[in-house]
Amino acid sequence: MGSQRIARGPAARGIRGGRGTNNGKVDRNGKVDGGDPGGHDVRAVMDSIRRIVRVLRVSSRAAEKQVGLSGAQLFVLHKLADAPALSLNELADRTRTHQSSVSVVVQRLVDRGLVARARSDADGRRLELSLTPRAKALLRKAPGAAQERLVEAVERMPAAGRRQLARLLDKVVHDTGLDRESPEMFFADGVADGARGARRRRGKT
Repeated sequence: MGSQRIARGPAARGIRGGRGTNNGKVDRNGKVDGGDPGGHDVRAVMDSIRRIVRVLRVSSRAAEKQVGLSGAQLFVLHKLADAPALSLNELADRTRTHQSSVSVVVQRLVDRGLVARARSDADGRRLELSLTPRAKALLRKAPGAAQERLVEAVERMPAAGRRQLARLLDKVVHDTGLDRESPEMFFADGVADGARGARRRRGKT
């Protein structure tokens, strides 16, 4: 008994309390985990992104199942239903989307006979978009668009917080090398078609 040394200092505290000098925890194998600074915040950010993407995917899948439209197509129809006639620029503004992105979705809706293009009576240079009777009938049985909820939530944020969120997301996009990617509308091709398109693009690389 007298020859045994009593451990003192940081090492002893690490053994007794399960913590080392770096405040990490000792796992069941006796290894010290140095901790993960910022890990909780990173997971919180990623979980928020996962929730948003999941809701948008589920919403798009529901639209495809119920009315045969992608989430982006349904979102555009809802916005056109809010106004009697919109130009492409006005529609892009209402959907908070770049004109080139929303024009792709509009063309598909025109091809399906759901959106009509016509010259404005007041200004012959203005090309207006409007819903066809078929689209109006379809909307009566269509689900809501999750993108509308997302846009409205961002719009309700205080201006300063919204600007800060925009700057931070822009930095994340830049730091991940995605700033050259075209910001297409969410699930513009639908859930199934989008997955097939991604597989085809991977096959070409």
